[in-house]
Amino acid sequence: MMRSLFSGVAGLKTHQTKMDVIGNNIANVNTVAFKSSSITFNDLMSQTTQNASGANAQTGVGGTNARQIGLGVKSGAISMNIKGQGSAQSTGNPFDIMITGDNFFVVNNGLENFFTRDGSFYVDGVGNLAMASNGYNVMGWQVDPETMDIKKDTVSALRIMSAANLTYPPEATSAATVTGILDKADTDVTSDAGMVKNLNFYDSLGYQYTARLVFKNADEDGIYSVEVSKILDADGNTITDGAGKAIDFASLFGDSSQVNRTKNITFNATGTYSWAADGKSITVPGTPTGGTISNLANLVSVSGTGLDLTQTVTYTPDGGTAEDMTGEEALALIAKGYGYEGDTKGFLNLVVTTENSTTTSQVTVEEMLAKQFGATNDQVLQTLKEVGEAHLNADGTSATFVSDGSKFNGALIKFDPDTGNFNNINGGKAVTLKLTDIIANADTGASNFSDITIDFSGMTMFNNNGTSTVTAAYGDSKGLNTGRMLGEMIGVSIQKDGKIYASYDNGMTKLLGQIATANFANSSGLEKKGDNLYSSTMNSGQFDNIGVDITSTGGYMTTGVLEMSNVDLSSEFTEMITTQRGFQANSRIITVSDTLLEELTNLKR
Repeated sequence: MMRSLFSGVAGLKTHQTKMDVIGNNIANVNTVAFKSSSITFNDLMSQTTQNASGANAQTGVGGTNARQIGLGVKSGAISMNIKGQGSAQSTGNPFDIMITGDNFFVVNNGLENFFTRDGSFYVDGVGNLAMASNGYNVMGWQVDPETMDIKKDTVSALRIMSAANLTYPPEATSAATVTGILDKADTDVTSDAGMVKNLNFYDSLGYQYTARLVFKNADEDGIYSVEVSKILDADGNTITDGAGKAIDFASLFGDSSQVNRTKNITFNATGTYSWAADGKSITVPGTPTGGTISNLANLVSVSGTGLDLTQTVTYTPDGGTAEDMTGEEALALIAKGYGYEGDTKGFLNLVVTTENSTTTSQVTVEEMLAKQFGATNDQVLQTLKEVGEAHLNADGTSATFVSDGSKFNGALIKFDPDTGNFNNINGGKAVTLKLTDIIANADTGASNFSDITIDFSGMTMFNNNGTSTVTAAYGDSKGLNTGRMLGEMIGVSIQKDGKIYASYDNGMTKLLGQIATANFANSSGLEKKGDNLYSSTMNSGQFDNIGVDITSTGGYMTTGVLEMSNVDLSSEFTEMITTQRGFQANSRIITVSDTLLEELTNLKR
């Protein structure tokens, strides 16, 4: 009689335990990445009132089974459905991450590692990726500074918003490409000023500059020249060398060349141009910019080898008051008067053939100015005064000089005149814009610039109805070595394999680290620690402090979503009904047993 009472009590206890499990599942139906549990029952030991006996061949009596009375029920195993994948819940937060597969995130509280499927992360005040609920650091692998790839060693906290990661360093441009059609019928190409194309590039500090590339055609079919007319900073100012001196930009390609171009520019002394050797003045042709420029001896450099256009000269406009201006401004006026507005260098490079009774020479306008107004005369080329005296007209006026070509410091581009395809530039497919030796710190000799290798092999000389499509862009044919300005971080993205990349406003991306995961031989053996955390046990297998790439086990990560609880409410409610009925039935065992005991006690009245 007493055994049934205790069986009923055991039944009540075990069903209460099952109800506790069910209640916990239902309570966590909306808990991020919660894994539901289930319980199984085992019967308790049984009381044997008669052991089993075997058959007796001698007596012919058969065997009997054991007589056992069960003593109730007990809780068996409580198992987590830890491999059951929860549904995805979209959050839009880029730091919310869901794992698909059997792996776990690794987090650390500063003392030990824990494991979780809860991917609701955020970036804390010092830049660490951490759990939003308790601030535990998310663990992963760092970037090897030498290879800039992930180094999979002992896991450590991922500090993705460190000071070093908030910006991307600038870099000097070291390669460029020029592509497109150069149409020989393009009026810009055939003009005296030539066709101008801008090439933007960066120095090592991230400042942007613009090189003006000038393309001009030669008399020979299929040959064109390209030179640098100037380099401008971001504010549009012409840059100087490290000592503040003007730069001969045309020499930046390094090679001096001559190409025949008929210019038909006439210099004479009869009202348009006065080559006055003694008075050292020049009359600027044309109005309203006409006038006289004097003190031109100041334009000659100290060494007497060329022009120093930073020096001051005096300009007296026609009918106006004298004013000071730089040599560069003065020569710009002269060039404009002869149709070379905006192309002072092109004007100075015009070639004039001079001769006297013994010598014939070719000099440029720049050389004519330097030799005429310089403190010393060139030993090879006669001064313009000497040449002029040998070429007096019959009326005693100076002779007329006609420019029949142009000299330039640049490179020659050659196309196949039959096919229009690119042939070579200075014998190769690229030339180097030599910046480091010319634009450098006057004291240290160091340069913020890099020499730029410019590839011209993408050009053609096809008919395009008189319109050229030439473009110049930084970077090589693979888009590398472009250079860049300093970049500010504008976003962070996490890939399926857990790699974290930052994007910057200079177009660059940077690998910041990779989220490591843990995988266990028996993940059901993990022990719950609260806060959606688990710890390893002897039966789950130990964590090696290195972790695994989630993709190596067939899993992946998804950002902007969280894993929901895998609790199935319909199953839980069904289990709750059967548990309730089981509990009721066990309670009836006790009440019926009590009634029987009551009848027994009522036998004696």
